[in-house]
Amino acid sequence: MNTRGEERPEKGRTPPVGGGDALLRGTVRRTWFIAAVLGLCSTAAAGCALAVPAVIGHALDLMLDRRTGAGPWLALSAVLLAGEVILEAARVLLSQLAGARATAWVRVRALKGLLGSPLSHAAPYSPGNVAARLCVNAADSGAAPAALATIVSSLLAPVGALVALALIDPWTAAVFLAGVPLLLLLLRAFARHSSDSVGRYQRVQADIAARLAEALEGARTVAAAGTLGREARRVLAPLDELALHGRRMWTVHGRAVAHSGVLLPLLVTAVLAVGGVRVSQGALSVGDLLAASRYAALAAGVGGVASPLGALVRARSAARRTAELADLEPMPHGCAALPEDGNGTLELSGVGLVRGGVPLLTDVTLKVPGGATAAVVGRSGSGRSSLAAVAGRLEDPDVGRVLLDGTPLAQVERGDLRARVAYAFARPEFHGGTVAEAVAAGAMDASGDRVRHAAVLAHADDFVRLLPQGYGTPLDQAPLSGGERQRLGLARAFVRRGRLTILDDATSSLDTATERQVELALSGASFTGTRLVVAHRVSTAARADLVIWLEAGRVRRVAPHGELWRDPDYRAVFAPEPVPAQPATPHPPTPPDRVPAPPDRVPAPAAPPVAGPVPPPDPSDPSDRVPAPPDRVPAPAAPPVAGPVPPPDSSDPQDPSDFPDPQDPSDSPDPPAPSDPSASPDPPDRVPAQDPSRTPGAVPPRRAGWPPAAVVARRGRGRGR
Repeated sequence: MNTRGEERPEKGRTPPVGGGDALLRGTVRRTWFIAAVLGLCSTAAAGCALAVPAVIGHALDLMLDRRTGAGPWLALSAVLLAGEVILEAARVLLSQLAGARATAWVRVRALKGLLGSPLSHAAPYSPGNVAARLCVNAADSGAAPAALATIVSSLLAPVGALVALALIDPWTAAVFLAGVPLLLLLLRAFARHSSDSVGRYQRVQADIAARLAEALEGARTVAAAGTLGREARRVLAPLDELALHGRRMWTVHGRAVAHSGVLLPLLVTAVLAVGGVRVSQGALSVGDLLAASRYAALAAGVGGVASPLGALVRARSAARRTAELADLEPMPHGCAALPEDGNGTLELSGVGLVRGGVPLLTDVTLKVPGGATAAVVGRSGSGRSSLAAVAGRLEDPDVGRVLLDGTPLAQVERGDLRARVAYAFARPEFHGGTVAEAVAAGAMDASGDRVRHAAVLAHADDFVRLLPQGYGTPLDQAPLSGGERQRLGLARAFVRRGRLTILDDATSSLDTATERQVELALSGASFTGTRLVVAHRVSTAARADLVIWLEAGRVRRVAPHGELWRDPDYRAVFAPEPVPAQPATPHPPTPPDRVPAPPDRVPAPAAPPVAGPVPPPDPSDPSDRVPAPPDRVPAPAAPPVAGPVPPPDSSDPQDPSDFPDPQDPSDSPDPPAPSDPSASPDPPDRVPAQDPSRTPGAVPPRRAGWPPAAVVARRGRGRGR
């Protein structure tokens, strides 16, 4: 049963934007006051620009006719010119202010849409892609209000100039209007082609940013593998495509500017020619001709609309990309509150979760009593993290429902839910501020004593106090190891002391002793809520009140660890996964032409021992080049004799396996044999007979009757050698 139909939208939640154009309308609404003042400044500046030619033309007529009163008109023209400059400066300032505020609103709106959506909806957007959308595309989108105001001001002056031309002489206005359709066609073609090129350029730009973010995130892996060059080539691979779209974009812009740069001067020249004819006919004065030339130049300024029009085209294309984040479907929340007397009983009923067509959880039904510690175990890919995400409503199940103290999580108000459910992750993230602010993030009324107490429970207080400023140390000045980051993440979860605390592999980087202390803190009297722990170690599961055993997204059993341990399949969960056997690769046969050459010198076979002195080798006989015998050849093993055992020979290294094992009855010393009076050591001038036990593959004789002290002494001498 799915309870989404019972949910009500959260109060104060901003509705989805609804596309790029809607996002641009939102920027205009958010900056309407600045846009209105900007419009007034643009209109006033256009009025000043239109009045200057008429005033100067009238002053020129007065001076040519040698009439008085030209001075005030010249002063008025100077005031109008100064006013135009001041208003233009104000227009630029207001444009920048409107762009900054619009950009900030777009970024906040897109970020809220991204963070407020379920994890599965935000997962397709990589960090680099999101950074490109929030930085580059959001800035282009925020330029829309200023671009619109600039377009309006760029059109006001040309339109007013055409009206003034018509008032001075209709023929001059008609000549200029004859070329306006060509100008409009140029602007339309520019907008159409520029939109396509800009969209492709922004997409490739985001691709490069995504690759760069991935490379920076895996910088240690790249350095360890020695693949810096290959990674740089991978990140910069789309540069050729980016350059292609950039050239197309600027080619379109340059072509539009070139065409308008040819057409507009021709129109101005045509106006001046017609005006000269009208002056020769006496229909216009010299001052009117001067004014007509200035108005024709102002009317030609309509070509300047290409630049703000291009900015508006880029803003629309960027707004479509940014609106994809802002329009992500938010996770709805209800208005219900958890009961005040609840103890944290967690229930899942028929929960199923499918992502990308792959079932992660299937028909999960279980109940964790309030105040209990439940360990979630299973092999990799069994659905442990998915269960942890569903239990705290980071994800909504596709089917089934999750209840905390009898209340469906989908109906709980957002603030109440996040205050009662605490999470700790394997790789916690901390953003900005100090260490104390990172630990207290999201917790209400987190005093300094409460933060320190949580750090003590997580065994983070010791290393935090060693930081330069203790808990007031900025995070960018606090180098943290993986285990220290995990302990700070645990402290952040402990600050809340929520009704449900979920540890998603949050102790994987801790040593066994620290993990044990953290588990004792969790089970202490200060924690009255329920604990759900994703476990990898047998000790964690053994100390839990019950174990949730997952297998392929299904609950196989829920029982105490001791009861499950009788099942060999459960014990196999904690055993290392077997490595698949690699097929033996047969060695290729050696080609006939590559048979290994025989060695230069083959050692001669050992000569049998002979009685008497050893004759020296003959240097003239090459076959007599045998290796020289060692200085001392070990004496042959004498048969055991009766009487005291002689001390061991320190010059004869012996393998420890030759000695008797005192724990093995079958390896006891043999009884002494009667002495042989004929046995005597070889004379020093004769080579002793070869010991058969020294030949390869022979079994060394047993040292019979040696006491342990002699064995130890002999081993020590052999090791010293």
